[in-house]
Amino acid sequence: MPGYSKLRYMQEIATLGGGCFWCLEAPYRETQGVISAVSGYMGGARPNPTYEEVCSGTTGHVEVAQVAFDPAVVSFREILEILFVIHDPTTLNRQGNDRGTQYRSVIFYHSPEQEAVARAFVAELTERKVYEDPIVTAIEPAQTFWPAEGYHQDYLANNPNQSYCRFVVAPKLDKFRKTFAALRKSA
Repeated sequence: MPGYSKLRYMQEIATLGGGCFWCLEAPYRETQGVISAVSGYMGGARPNPTYEEVCSGTTGHVEVAQVAFDPAVVSFREILEILFVIHDPTTLNRQGNDRGTQYRSVIFYHSPEQEAVARAFVAELTERKVYEDPIVTAIEPAQTFWPAEGYHQDYLANNPNQSYCRFVVAPKLDKFRKTFAALRKSA
């Protein structure tokens, strides 16, 4: 069509586990270049698991945020840098009071390039001794992503006065805002 200009962007997917998915989704929603951040589940064998099933710790799924992003605006490495600031990659199967394999620290890679970046990034952090304790973040191939129920999406924005949001999610979002001011979307 003459005179028609179509907005084009490249899209890449990152799927990340680091405790409760609400704590991951909120910062990524505010990141430049992020097209969407969806709370969901990955890593288990049961198709279409429910929140209650995943919380039981019996399905093998991890609470994750699946982040669609434009790599021309924000790199996969920057996506990982955010993850490693907003959660503790040194605690096995827990974040704060959330305990169980469903809260484990994991990077589910979607390409050989993502795997290489993730492994190099973790090796760099380990070599630089950024954390006092060893990093336990798993790096695994992506599996089927199951979006969480609708009420889990954009949870902080929809439930700002809920106590978990005020005392757990909001501080992580504040830490993101302070640490990554240059990567934040304009208001």
